[in-house]
Amino acid sequence: MLILDTALARREAEDRPIRVGMIGAGFMGRGLANQIVNSVPGMRLVAIANRTLANAERAYAEAGVEPVRVEGATELDAAIEKGAPAVLEDAFELIKAVHLDCVVDVTGAVEFGARVTVAAIERGLPIVTMNAELDGTVGPLLAHRARAAGVVLTGCDGDQPGVQANLMRFVKGLGVTPLVAGNIKGLQDEYRTPTTQKVFAEKWGQDPYMVTSFADGTKISFEQAIVANAFGLTVPRRGMNGWDHEGHVDELTGRYDVDELREKGGIVDYVVKSKPSPGVFVLGTHDDPKQRHYLNLYKLGEGPLYSFYTPYHLCHFEVPNSVVRAVDFADAALSPPAGPHVDVVATAKQDLKAGHTLDGLGGYDTYGVAESTPVTRAERLLPMGVAEGCVLTRDVAKDEALTYADVTLPPGRLVDQLREEQEKLFG
Repeated sequence: MLILDTALARREAEDRPIRVGMIGAGFMGRGLANQIVNSVPGMRLVAIANRTLANAERAYAEAGVEPVRVEGATELDAAIEKGAPAVLEDAFELIKAVHLDCVVDVTGAVEFGARVTVAAIERGLPIVTMNAELDGTVGPLLAHRARAAGVVLTGCDGDQPGVQANLMRFVKGLGVTPLVAGNIKGLQDEYRTPTTQKVFAEKWGQDPYMVTSFADGTKISFEQAIVANAFGLTVPRRGMNGWDHEGHVDELTGRYDVDELREKGGIVDYVVKSKPSPGVFVLGTHDDPKQRHYLNLYKLGEGPLYSFYTPYHLCHFEVPNSVVRAVDFADAALSPPAGPHVDVVATAKQDLKAGHTLDGLGGYDTYGVAESTPVTRAERLLPMGVAEGCVLTRDVAKDEALTYADVTLPPGRLVDQLREEQEKLFG
């Protein structure tokens, strides 16, 4: 990462900052706005698009900036030329702006995020996405489209998938073969709802539905799915192992069967209550006995599995790194190089009746679990990212995985078209 601060310092000295447009102004967006404005020389947050202008203005205000309101790309370009940070309602007008170097999706909305990402690819604009839900649903197709268009589409540094990706690349650079990419959680309860998470959400100023998606396992399923898709890994079983492990992650080196891991080609997984928390880990092997001797000397143990970990994830603090990597180095922090290996499938959080319209991510109706793509295809399982708004055609029991046969899809959604295209391309 040290090369990135050098690149930014050069841009600042030459007065040619990276001009960033942000889409979304929720909890994470406000943090990112403050970070770019106050802590990232060589980069400017030139515009925020949000359907509620007051929220976009709040993001700037909390960073100590008073923005101007604009209505379209022409007015936005004029504001950028004047050095005036701007807010607007229409994300697609933001994407049309000429004086823009990168766009960051901070929405977490699958359908809207899909439309924004497709528009940015068609515009030829680098995209940094904090939208793991979209990535875990149609990320391989969007990455394919981006590559064909010569555009960098990347997940972000800072959040657990990006931190795992950086650690994976580091470990592979040592000559170690990664066999487990892991995430550390403090809580896992599939039956949490926005009602149970209301107090926590209010305490931290977050959306209760988003907080619920963390608690019920949906978010970690998406996070591990996109890591699997980026590195060609799979899951040990539906839902991953998800062990309660109150010790240090180093102790996990004795819990896995190395031959099984090798046979699967490596897995994604998570543990609950482990140390360090929050954080991520990678377990891998080294085939060279001479190097294993050195690893033992350096206190990593005798193998065959060696433990590497990062004891934190700093979310929005590191997202500007992804922007520099995309714009100046055409380097994606996280991107699937081919078809999907793991999907996130919708599972009933309670008994559901025929005719019911499913609510959204982190809601009352469903939670997401990670499943291997071959199983998802064979059983026609319903992706969690397309479940919202679907109408059930039969009663579904609690904890039952939903299938396409169980629902009627809402008409006219782009995400369904992209999902179908992804299956045709990689199926």
